[in-house]
Amino acid sequence: MKALYLLRHAKSDWGDSSLTDFDRPLNDRGWRAAKAVGHEMRQRDSAPDVVFVSPAVRTRETLARVVEGFGGKFETVEERAIYLAEAHSLVELVRRAPVDSERLMIVGHNPGMHELALLLAEGPRNLREDVAYKFPTAALAEIIFDIEDWRDLSPGSGRIRSFVKPRDP
Repeated sequence: MKALYLLRHAKSDWGDSSLTDFDRPLNDRGWRAAKAVGHEMRQRDSAPDVVFVSPAVRTRETLARVVEGFGGKFETVEERAIYLAEAHSLVELVRRAPVDSERLMIVGHNPGMHELALLLAEGPRNLREDVAYKFPTAALAEIIFDIEDWRDLSPGSGRIRSFVKPRDP
C-alpha cells in the first residue's frame, strides 16, 4: 500500500506588488497554518519518505514550517515541474517516484493539487465531496493506493483517507 500526501502551499503575502507570483512569501497566517499542519502530521504519524516541492518561495516556506511543526526532517526534492502544473503532469511526477518510497508528498499549487486529488481518488463520499468543494491553502489530502509500484498509479485508483484543512488541526 502506498500513501500520497498532497499539500497546497499556505496563505501567501500579497503586500509587495513588486514581487512576481513565484517570489511571493507566506503571510503570518500562512506561517501559523503550515506549522499546525506539520504538528497534525506528527500526531497522525504521517512522515513522508520523499517530498517533491515546487521551488516557488511560498511552497518552500510552507514545507519549512511543516517540518518545524512536525519536529523532524524530510528527504526533499525540488521539482520545477510542480510550479503551476496540471494534474496529468503531476501524475507523471508521482509515477517516477522511487519504488521503495511508501509515503510520498507533493507541496504545490492550485488548481493542480485540487485537480490531482479529484483525478486520483474516490470516496469515502463525505471526504470526496469536501475535497471537491474546495482545496484551501495549507490543506493536506492523504490518498492511499493498493499498489506496489508508483508506476501503477492510475486515475481513480486511490481512496481519500483524510483531508486536513488549516482550521481543522
